[in-house]
Amino acid sequence: MCRLGRYFLGRMFQDNHTISPPEEISTHNARYLCPTCAALDLHHILSDGVSREEAVLLGPLVDILEKSGRCDFCRLIKAAFQRTWVLEKQAPDVDLTGITCSLFSNECGCLRDPAPPIRERCHRIFILPSDRPQRIYDVMLAAQSGLTLDIQLLEDDAHIFGRNKEVHGRRVEETVSVDIIRRWVSMCDQDHRGVCGTVWWRGEDESLPQTVRMLDVKAMSIVSASQVSRYIALSYLWGGIGTVYQTTQANITRRTTPGGLDISILPSSISDSIHLCLQLDVQYLWVDALCIIQDSMEDKAIQIGVMELIYGSSYFTIFAVGGNNAHAPLPGLFPGTRPVQQHVEVIHGLHLTVPLPTLREVLAQSTWGTRGWTYQELMLSSRRLFFTGQQTYFECGQDIWCEDVAVESKRLPRSYHPLQHTGGGNFTYLRAPPSWARKDYMLGYMTAITQYTQRNLTNDSDAVDAISALTNAMTKGFKLGGGQGVPSKAFRYGLAITDLNQALLWQPTTQLVRRHIPTGSPWPSWSWAGWRGPVQYRDILSGRDVPRPMESLIDIWYICEGGRLVEISVRPIDRAIAYPEEEGMITRYLPPKGNTNIEKNTAASDGTLVFCTTTAEFSVEANNNPAKSTDTHYRALDILTPGISHPVRAGRIALPVSMELSSPLQLIVLSRTNGSIDLYDTDIYGPQYSGCFLYVMAVQQTGAHSTVERLGIGVIFERAWLDARPQEIQVYLG
Repeated sequence: MCRLGRYFLGRMFQDNHTISPPEEISTHNARYLCPTCAALDLHHILSDGVSREEAVLLGPLVDILEKSGRCDFCRLIKAAFQRTWVLEKQAPDVDLTGITCSLFSNECGCLRDPAPPIRERCHRIFILPSDRPQRIYDVMLAAQSGLTLDIQLLEDDAHIFGRNKEVHGRRVEETVSVDIIRRWVSMCDQDHRGVCGTVWWRGEDESLPQTVRMLDVKAMSIVSASQVSRYIALSYLWGGIGTVYQTTQANITRRTTPGGLDISILPSSISDSIHLCLQLDVQYLWVDALCIIQDSMEDKAIQIGVMELIYGSSYFTIFAVGGNNAHAPLPGLFPGTRPVQQHVEVIHGLHLTVPLPTLREVLAQSTWGTRGWTYQELMLSSRRLFFTGQQTYFECGQDIWCEDVAVESKRLPRSYHPLQHTGGGNFTYLRAPPSWARKDYMLGYMTAITQYTQRNLTNDSDAVDAISALTNAMTKGFKLGGGQGVPSKAFRYGLAITDLNQALLWQPTTQLVRRHIPTGSPWPSWSWAGWRGPVQYRDILSGRDVPRPMESLIDIWYICEGGRLVEISVRPIDRAIAYPEEEGMITRYLPPKGNTNIEKNTAASDGTLVFCTTTAEFSVEANNNPAKSTDTHYRALDILTPGISHPVRAGRIALPVSMELSSPLQLIVLSRTNGSIDLYDTDIYGPQYSGCFLYVMAVQQTGAHSTVERLGIGVIFERAWLDARPQEIQVYLG
């Protein structure tokens, strides 16, 4: 591994310089520091702080790694790199040569207002590397790892510096204290009730329907939710462990009688949650496998239809993140279920440790975080209790707390601490937005679809159901679907119909394959739900911002339902004329108006979108700039028009790498947007102006009833489209 004096990551593991198990470190008696670390005055560093500009040089990273088997502080620094740089997931040929490390110390949080002097606040030690290789950063990004390499002082030593225990580290034992869980929930109850006590998209008098069931953990029976005032919900992994514990039509009657449910047949994730409810004195628990009749499609449909109420109304939700299936226990609830992950070293009499991973990191690297159904369970829960292999976390709408950092407080206006903004996130506002912000739901929707489609589903047919509770919440909260809050009018096949002009502009991030429901009929290609694989809403123009159509260019939209075309309500986008004096000098594209010739009876498949627009054919070729490529499976291609001596660039489109490019591409117009001059030949088409680009969709015939399907989304310069003499067309987009 080590060639020509260079140090590659694989050598670190070859030389057996890995971190010792936590229990070995905790009982490590032979204190030794290398000369560099022995010279550090950690008491002064943590007492007075050291600015980043005056950081103390520690030496080359490779030397620190080499010494970590002997030096206690080098071992702690290595632990920080292992955690933050996710070294166990890095390629073994990553070169660490040339990276030097320095050390500085800053205050890291304050829970009081007004804040005391900086010297009286908790300080952390920060390791500053001179470089971070791009390959390492890419892995960190995928793992949602933070960028900070820090070391914290345990609360037991805070008095040495005349400080209280707030924001200092805490020891994490083999089991979590139920008292601290009770304290977290109680503090949120008392201090955050206006934000965390309920979810704003629910009506004030809206309650769970009688058809929803709960598990009475004291009587061990299934009861109607109508008699329930407070309950806890559970989010966990099924994992294909069998069905004997599930509620079915055959056992539902028995399970509604006291003692009718035998706890011994339940997998650990569920039975542990029952024990926790009993310890917290909460009588009712909602578990999908127990409260939904699993072999009744009718009952499933009813329960899925109110899922946003179930999770949104819960006292809090338990998230079982520590395993791969329902047999996994809640880590830390009972002895033997959670090995201690905390690494503590005693340096100069100070107990120091590397903070455990943030909740965001743990979720991103968990099996739970890869499953489709768990996403909306997370987003819809206002209070969340996470059991993970690292530690237990509590997150609500106002704060986030965990076992290894003492940051519980009333969240005063100017208080802050290291855990803020490191949680599971939210899909929308914490409070009801003002009426003028009601259109902003699309930002939350686009983010949610980007995150959700990165997850996996066992059954393709669940693609829409597994996020329907989230879209139902958006529909209610933002009064979509004609202002009536009707989900079926606001979303179809998972796509936001209300703002279809923007919702159609999703882009794939890796290879997609068509998704088929059990009957064999393909879901429509125009929705992300019609494809298996991750997608994103990213503007093809910049590669950063979300797509932003500035004018809708399709007058009326229809969707096929049961052999007939039904008009759907799509919010029009009216173009704001930025420079009225320019309009008279610009030849604008004018879309077809009205769909009077569309036949309302059709043999097209259900879900087919029907509309009038214009179409033209263009050739495409690979863009020479690799930075413009979106992915190894998809690439940004130049849209070309014939020129006198050579083809002329007219726009850009993202298409699969595997797609044959020899034939002309059929494009159809969707909407208007802005663009930049690097997308087209300004010598031929002139300077850019406001709204000079058209969003287009590449389509191909599927052979049935003149139906076409989506290939990709792009943009084309307006004049290039007009020069191509586009033809009006009735599109049947399946």
